[in-house]
Order: sequence, then C-alpha cells, then structure tokens
Amino acid sequence: MRDWRYRFDQHKATLSAALVFVVIFGIYAANHPAGFSANVVQTAANKGVLLALVAVGQTFVVLTAGIDLSLGAIFILADCLASWIVIGSPLMTGLGIVGVLLAGLACGAVNGALVIYGRLQPIVATIATGAIYFGLALALRPNPGGDINGDLADALTGQGPGGVPVSVVALVVIMLLVWVPFRRSVLGRAAYAAGSAEVSAYMSGAPVARAKFLAYCMAGLFAALGGLMLAFFTYSGEASSTNAATYTLNSIAAVVIGGVSLFGGSGSAVGAIFGALIFRTINDLLFVFDLDPLWQPLFLGLVLLLAVSLGSLRLLRVRNRLELFGP
Repeated sequence: MRDWRYRFDQHKATLSAALVFVVIFGIYAANHPAGFSANVVQTAANKGVLLALVAVGQTFVVLTAGIDLSLGAIFILADCLASWIVIGSPLMTGLGIVGVLLAGLACGAVNGALVIYGRLQPIVATIATGAIYFGLALALRPNPGGDINGDLADALTGQGPGGVPVSVVALVVIMLLVWVPFRRSVLGRAAYAAGSAEVSAYMSGAPVARAKFLAYCMAGLFAALGGLMLAFFTYSGEASSTNAATYTLNSIAAVVIGGVSLFGGSGSAVGAIFGALIFRTINDLLFVFDLDPLWQPLFLGLVLLLAVSLGSLRLLRVRNRLELFGP
C-alpha cells in the first residue's frame, strides 16, 4: 500500500497533465467542424510532436536546475541543415539524418561545456550560443527552400494502421529508447540529485558534472529531432527567428504545465510531453472558438502564469515546513 502511494505521489504531476490533456482535447474535438476524425487527430499530433520533442530536451536541462534558451535556435538549425543533407537515396538520407542529429548533439555539448566547465550561467551561455546557432541556420538558408526525401517525410507524417499518427508512434519509440534508460541510469539519477541539491549530490559522490553535461547533450539532440521532424512536415528549411523564439519559450511553458519544477530535481519528460500537447491544444481551441488574435497572447500568458503558480505551491509549503524547525 505504501509503495503504491509513493509511486502515485511520484507520478501525480504527470497523471494530472495527462488527464487535463484528455479533457481539453475532448473539448477541442467536440467543437471542431470535422469532429473527432483521424485527420483532425493526425494534424494535432503532428503539431504537438514538434513542441513535445523540444520540451523533452528542455526537461533534461531543467531537471538539473538549469535552462536552455538556445533550443529554439538548434531546432531551426536542424531544420535548415536537414533541407540540405536529408536527400537522395535511402543511404544518403540515412547519413543525412545522422548528420543532423550529430549537429544537435554537438550544439548541446558546447552548451554543456560552457555551463559546466566554463562556469557560465546557463541563461547567459545559451543566449549567446543560440545567437550563433541561428546565425549558422541563416547562413544555410538565407531564403526558405531546399528539399527533403519525400517518401520518408510522407511515411513519418501520415497515418498508420487504425489511423494512428506515425509521428506519435515515433515519439513513443524515441522515449522508450532514450528517456527510459536515462531515467534509470546512474547519470539520470545524478541529474535529478543535482537539481534537488547539487552540493549534497557532489559530496555523496554522484557524477554531477557528467550528468549535467549529458543533460545538455540530450537537450540538443531532442531539439535536433524536433527540427528534423519540422523538415519532414514542411519538406523544406527556413531560418525563422520567430519560430526559434516561439519554440524556446513554448518549451519552457510545456515543461511547467507538465509538472516539471523549474527549481530542478522534480518531474518527468512524459509530463513535459503532455504539457506540450496541452499547450498546443489550447492554441487550437482559441481558433476553434474564434477568439480575437489580439487577445490570444494574453490568454496564453495567463495559462502559463497559472501553471507556474500551481507548480510553486508544493515548494512553498515545503519551505514553510522547514522554517518551522529553524531557530
């Protein structure tokens, strides 16, 4: 019984985010002109997966009590790079995909090296590197264009058996191959420990530096995965500063909505995925209910403020309890 309660408390935020998503998406589908159809689900899934991948990347860093403001730029850089090299024969396409993912991994490694070994503040370091990464994207694609392997793009953005979106299946497979092993690994536990109490984790012998470095590398990798999927959705590349900024900020919003603490050490990438799906569905709801576009940023800001406030209540209570035992 105690084990069940412990597991429930551990995953309560993720379960809550999943329930909220189901309710909101049900409202969206019920009010959509096409109803709850396979095409509606596919379109929503394809848009949600893009933000979900970037949000998962942000989760790795936030768990260590950091933040990465370059993920939107890495996302766009991967999109532009994919429009150059993910072309041609199946072998060339495969090598191009590997190249895009290695580029994202390298960007994350640079961020991690600056923060951990260069001892720069994460915000300062990632703002600077984000500008560099976006500059590289702009050099690759000063104008929108390029090409992508159409057969692979159609396969990843279409529907599988039973109308299940292939993009969602791909996201689940990626999470099983990457997040689950990370969460159960020594470095994964060290990342959580570093976010909870870095000094204590270091004094206990946890590999804090390696865990944080890996977190930044994984953030870059997942942002590159998102950019790769964007290239598959659009069949081209575009160095859009608007998209870079939007996905960076929205990834932070998705992390918060999904129950990941911005103070580090608490939350799950699965919750961040549901947070991303919630955020995208709220955007779609505003269009379905024909809310004036001028009011949409205000409404989304209020939603984010509410999510941050609710996420801080638990920490506020804990701090108050600790103060009761103070001198």
